[in-house]
Amino acid sequence: MLHSTGPLLSVDLTARDTHTEEIDDVLESYIGGRGVGTKLAHDRIPFDADPLGVENRLLFATGPMQASQMSFTGRMNATAVSPLTDGLLSSNAGGFMSRHFADTGYSAIEFAGESDELLIVHVSDESVEFDPVPDLVGATVPETCTHIREAHGLDADHVACIGPAGEHKVRFASIMTTEERAFGRGGLGAVLGTKNVKAVTFDGDSPPEIEIPAGQMEIHREAATDDHVMKQQGTVAVMDLANEVNGLPSYYFSEQSFEGVEGINGTAVAEKKYKKGSCSACAFACKLPTRDEERGIETEGPEFEVAMAFGSNAGVDDIVDVMKSNKLCDKYGLDAISAGNVVASYLAAEDEFGNRELIWDLVEKIAHRDGVGDTLAEGIDRTHEEFGVENWTVKGMDFAAHEGRVLHGQALSYAVANRGADHMYATFYSVEYPLVPSDQAMEPRGFEGKAERLVERENLMALNDSGVVCKFSRDYMLPERYEMLFGADFEELLAVGDRTVTLERHFNNQRGFDDGDDCLPYADDLPGFKDALEEYYEVRNWNTDGTVPSTALPA
Repeated sequence: MLHSTGPLLSVDLTARDTHTEEIDDVLESYIGGRGVGTKLAHDRIPFDADPLGVENRLLFATGPMQASQMSFTGRMNATAVSPLTDGLLSSNAGGFMSRHFADTGYSAIEFAGESDELLIVHVSDESVEFDPVPDLVGATVPETCTHIREAHGLDADHVACIGPAGEHKVRFASIMTTEERAFGRGGLGAVLGTKNVKAVTFDGDSPPEIEIPAGQMEIHREAATDDHVMKQQGTVAVMDLANEVNGLPSYYFSEQSFEGVEGINGTAVAEKKYKKGSCSACAFACKLPTRDEERGIETEGPEFEVAMAFGSNAGVDDIVDVMKSNKLCDKYGLDAISAGNVVASYLAAEDEFGNRELIWDLVEKIAHRDGVGDTLAEGIDRTHEEFGVENWTVKGMDFAAHEGRVLHGQALSYAVANRGADHMYATFYSVEYPLVPSDQAMEPRGFEGKAERLVERENLMALNDSGVVCKFSRDYMLPERYEMLFGADFEELLAVGDRTVTLERHFNNQRGFDDGDDCLPYADDLPGFKDALEEYYEVRNWNTDGTVPSTALPA
């Protein structure tokens, strides 16, 4: 089976020391990326570690496909205990950093302990350097990247950094790379902030010697030549469809359609797009560099989830307003989905939907934990009672845009996902809108056959995150192509995903998670949900209380 190569680099920030370990057995069983990060975290982080404490560890890992030049492979993975969900969580980022990371020669890099002063850690194939940067306290993401470029000659593609939000331990702070790409959901930026690391850079000339089958170029050519709507509109292309099926969260989830959708939909974004945008080696080019010259706003995006969170969910119908919110989140290092949703919760409490000036003020206050921002920085799950609003979260993570009250398989996915209410854990929405061929589609309502299909999709997405292969490759990465690229039977590859999901669940079980956490605020309105939940556990070979029996743990 194709897998990453190279040792684990362990960086002790307390002692400012490093050592390497051979992890060939882990790489052979988990491929790379999320699988390897999950296995290492499961075995090396204490089950009772405080997410914002010294015992938590942050792991970066990429996969064997970063040795290719195939589209959909400019991504990598980060794993730690999440300050937002309190469970083990992996986050996936695109951009251009993954190949610089691979050039260091390491398959995975772990950050343990914490520094007594703010640092940049420079990792190369020759050394690890600890660079104190007291002058960067409070610096924004662009300011940090500018400093690194001027002081070290490394552009933003080499950099993973945090903004003020990470330093202030906002529970949904992001780790940013290429300035505008994010390890977004779950607050891993706060973990880096707790360790007093402002940035990590990756550079080298020791890429892994991994031979990728020539069939990769067929996939690359199709990605380059296909006239796909995402090339013009990104993920926002689905917004009109979501609105038409009464599935677009609006006004802090109180409504399911938005009368101002034309102001924030795919067409609105496409009108502001001024050039192509991509990730490393990718010809699909679905990113959205956008600009409004009249107001002087330039950003990348927003994608669908952000257009929902800062658009319809906040009562905002102007795409340029959403672009500015997106820009502020990138600047300060915030997950734009969670930031938009927690701001929407405050707007609901204060009856201030559509107040764009208040929205931008709240984003800045959250990033610096200033005034009411200090409370909102804790996230919806920890603050909803104080503001008198409903708790629109699962396991502490707020909901993404794909509406589970309409797409019932997606609802089940939100409930059981180890990450919480995240749409990318299984991307089940794609088979219910549907965004897949008709022979793969399922009716959006009801649960018949969906538990088994959900397990398959969770395993497949975990495989993608281990490869690492972008999830938007779904029209191109057919089972036979996985087999061709990874040199293994498709079921064997799905088993890698199964092991990864099971280890995540087992780690979280040890922290007290069980079936009581696999819940939804609208579960009582979904006939058959409880039975589907029980069927999901059965398909997974887990206990009826949502815990992993010792017999189901990977060897």
